[in-house]
Amino acid sequence: MDDRLIAYFSMEIAIGEGIPTYSGGLGILAGDTLRSAADLKIPMVGISLLHRKGYFFQKIDQNGWQTEQPAEWVVNDFLSEEASEISISIENRKVRIRAWRYDITGISGYKIPVYLLDSDLAGNSEWDRTLTHFLYGGDEKYRFCQEVILGIGGVRILRAIGYNDIKRFHMNEGHAAFLSLELLDEEAGKAGRNFVSESDIKTVKSKCVFTTHTPVPAGHDQFPFELFSRVFQDRQDYLDMKDCLCVELANNINQQKAEPGQPTPNLIQGNTINMTYLALNLSHYVNGVAKKHGEVSRSIFPGHVIDAITNGVHAATWISWPFRNLYDRYIAGWGQDNFSLRSALGISPQEIWVAHMKVKKELISYVNREENAGMDKDLLTLCFARRMTAYKRADLIFSDIERLRNISKNVGPLQIIFAGKAHPKDQNGKEIIKRILDMKESLKNEIRISYLSNYDMRLARMLVSGGDLWLNTPLPPMEASGTSGMKAALNGVPSFSILDGWWIEGCIEGVTGWAIGGEGVEKTAGVENDALSLYEKLEHSVVPTFYNNRDRFIEIMRHAIALNGSFFNTQRMLQQYVTNAYFL
Repeated sequence: MDDRLIAYFSMEIAIGEGIPTYSGGLGILAGDTLRSAADLKIPMVGISLLHRKGYFFQKIDQNGWQTEQPAEWVVNDFLSEEASEISISIENRKVRIRAWRYDITGISGYKIPVYLLDSDLAGNSEWDRTLTHFLYGGDEKYRFCQEVILGIGGVRILRAIGYNDIKRFHMNEGHAAFLSLELLDEEAGKAGRNFVSESDIKTVKSKCVFTTHTPVPAGHDQFPFELFSRVFQDRQDYLDMKDCLCVELANNINQQKAEPGQPTPNLIQGNTINMTYLALNLSHYVNGVAKKHGEVSRSIFPGHVIDAITNGVHAATWISWPFRNLYDRYIAGWGQDNFSLRSALGISPQEIWVAHMKVKKELISYVNREENAGMDKDLLTLCFARRMTAYKRADLIFSDIERLRNISKNVGPLQIIFAGKAHPKDQNGKEIIKRILDMKESLKNEIRISYLSNYDMRLARMLVSGGDLWLNTPLPPMEASGTSGMKAALNGVPSFSILDGWWIEGCIEGVTGWAIGGEGVEKTAGVENDALSLYEKLEHSVVPTFYNNRDRFIEIMRHAIALNGSFFNTQRMLQQYVTNAYFL
């Protein structure tokens, strides 16, 4: 097993259809990362939790309100159980953990093993058995214990299986930060000590890589120190780290790179454990997921060196079959070298449009069959599919209903397809879904609107390829990166998006798509201003180009592929991790 050098930890990983071990963008990114690692033969192994009951299965009731059910799946149909088993201590109880394996196979047959940890074992308490059931489920204690299993249990299961020569431990968000405690235990144990030394911290720091995805302070996992003390009550050495590891030793190391006069944040703030600070203090390389997000992260965490590697998507996973066939004919080796997609500019406009209409017809047929929506394949179709939460502003397009009606009536008819889940505890997100469905009813005679329930990988593939325009309207600077528009670009679907996250880098106005509003944190991003910009662009640029200058619209489609699709992929992204973080 010592041929694997990088362990990639993520609370969620979208490893395949039918396996509901992800909720959205973070898990999709993790799955795409590992798929590209398999293509590039990067010696990685993935670690996550099993999530026996998934995130949730979404249904929309007759009143337009989201309801949730467990996303049941048959583990044995997809995964193989590992013989190795480990245990961890939670509140001084021994909790047994096993792992299930899934192999991701790359383009040349190279395999990346992914291990999903499972606490549902005989001998564990009833509550402990549920800890790997629901992704982001339960209360604060449930989430904390899940992070203990992921971080500490993840390192232990790797060792039990035989991965003893891992050089880098990559934390995809702060959920896995407790792996650093287990690595510190290992270093102290090698030296026969029962305490952590400064040299242990330096060694662990050299092994860890941390990617942060959250651009606002409130989005970072924090837990009461009382909970930390209760769960780790048999580990006095962990409790001692409040005054040792996180305040004195970690700060001494971080201060070497801190800007003069800038404070260095600690793991403990008052009586709260901050998982992001733990990861920051014990990682030799830290990055945000877009250039703007790197800037925002450095402002949130002064004193820490935070780089930026812009996210990407796995091209072969998200390119629809008509475009795959087109690329196979015109761009030899595009799967091995995604950058060669820049040659899409040499594909004839007519063939681009024919390929697009094939997949658009499939989407429209699906929507009409599922929703009785009466959509027309010849109408300009906007798609919006994201997690339904307030800052993503899925309902921004409905800010001025009369203006929207007039555009559709006088400039060119519109139809809009929505999809996305709200977290079960996010009442504002559920209200947004209900408002969209209210708008569907209110506008049914002027604009056809559909809301597709239970957004998942299968549905995402249809949406990112079958729409004419990808709509994205987050409140800046809260879109750390975003990847859905990247998937759309690979299929020749231009983005129509707020300038935030990756779109700041990917938008060339009227060439790869269109921008809504101004850029990022430098502007006041009010609903009124952004909605006005959205309507102006729709009325004067997007809709007239689609209906009156189809050749120009297809040119934008070709440039979306050639300029955005060729760069914003996980192949390029992983190559940057290899050179910047993994093999220094």
